[in-house]
Amino acid sequence: MKILVVCGAGASSTFVALKLRTAAAARGVEANVVAGSASQLESYAGVDVVLVGAHLSPQLPALQELAASSGAAVAVLPAVSPAAIDGSAALNLALDAKAAAL
Repeated sequence: MKILVVCGAGASSTFVALKLRTAAAARGVEANVVAGSASQLESYAGVDVVLVGAHLSPQLPALQELAASSGAAVAVLPAVSPAAIDGSAALNLALDAKAAAL
């Protein structure tokens, strides 16, 4: 499963992506987790799930439209600091979003 974590500029998403990779490895979940900015969303092919920073909620409809065109599910991360995000909870969010999209 390929998971794209997006935020405004791409910096916060890097921290979240690292936590997701760690959680996936610990649970034996095969996941390719990449970080990027919302403006780069169109350039990511083969993404299964897009996890969106809560601060991008106003842009959610447009992001969902972009993601849907490639068949990706979208979920919004909790509104907490990237340092406070639990990697396992974020992984559950991605897995649940993918399952709901099927």
